[in-house]
Amino acid sequence: MIKPAQRLKDIKEYYFSTKLREISELNRRGKNIINMGIGNPDLSPPENVTNALKKATNDNGSHKYQPYKGINQLRISISDFYKKNYNVSLDSDKNILPLIGSKEGIMHISLAFLNKGDKVLIPNPGYPSYQSITKLVGAEPLFYPLLEKNSWLPDLDSLKLLISDKVKLMWINYPNMPTGKNSNIEFFKKIYDFAVSNDILVINDNPYSFILNDNPVSFLSVDSSFDHCLELNSLSKSHNMAGWRVGMLVGSKNNIDTILKVKSNIDSGMYYGIQKGAIEALCLDSSWYRSMNKIYRERREIVYKICDKLGLTYDKNLTGMFVWAKINSPDTSSMEFVDNLLYNREIFITPGSIFGTNGEGYVRLSLCLSQDKLNDALNKLL
Repeated sequence: MIKPAQRLKDIKEYYFSTKLREISELNRRGKNIINMGIGNPDLSPPENVTNALKKATNDNGSHKYQPYKGINQLRISISDFYKKNYNVSLDSDKNILPLIGSKEGIMHISLAFLNKGDKVLIPNPGYPSYQSITKLVGAEPLFYPLLEKNSWLPDLDSLKLLISDKVKLMWINYPNMPTGKNSNIEFFKKIYDFAVSNDILVINDNPYSFILNDNPVSFLSVDSSFDHCLELNSLSKSHNMAGWRVGMLVGSKNNIDTILKVKSNIDSGMYYGIQKGAIEALCLDSSWYRSMNKIYRERREIVYKICDKLGLTYDKNLTGMFVWAKINSPDTSSMEFVDNLLYNREIFITPGSIFGTNGEGYVRLSLCLSQDKLNDALNKLL
């Protein structure tokens, strides 16, 4: 048997990969599991977006390899999108790199900047891929705490204690997943000043800024040079296009060009028709987000009722497509709470512990189900 690479020694299969297989097997045996664990939008993109994809399949050259940086029109649309929604000015040729989903951007950034032994500041709780990809490239995760008592924002004094000449990158994610905490420009400025003073690169992962949030903010608002900041963004959550795999990375020309050296050796460009659909999505006006958020707001009220039935507490001032809720049984771990709900009530939610040690004692519930499905879940608890 061929031995796996040493880099996989401390890497586990993604939690949802294994858990969804288990749920599929339970359903095959006759169970009726309601999956409230995944942030997988069940709503459809606007019709003009899907029509653009269909129409583009007949365009001349649509089935050929596409430019590594995407077609010009897509980058221009991303630039316009950032100006309209975040008041950030981007040069479409210099500051933008379209991605086949923003998740690949985490890998590309890590490969582009990290050497073996470099250290990376990672939020706890936070998106698990920050940690796993850091390990895959041979760097070392340094976890900085996000705590409810600090409103799920990093404490700068604590961050300073983690700094050494080996720290090269820092991941932030606001609006935050899993907690739903929003941010503001004042906080971003403090983080940026911290990055400049310590000569590190901060990347804001920003896929949730339009979901139940009336004030979208970009990390790139803090400095027009973008020297110490990058931002990932995506159409997956905000435009119900998760399966399309359309993301973007924005930042300085030097940083974008560095990352392009990695990306251009890994893929051969995004399918033309998907780019044309993405262009339409990026041009949507604010009424699209209002209509989508009306649906999410109605769904969230039902999820609050589910939390009440489960004895969970939650903050109604948080944003995003999840409800982050606290378990009020100190002797019950989040994994135990979730499995008990799965096996006894046929409802799956996400244990907070998969996001880090500071996620223990919490669970995450998704809004990506119809009101009928959510009411079915609520009825299972009556």
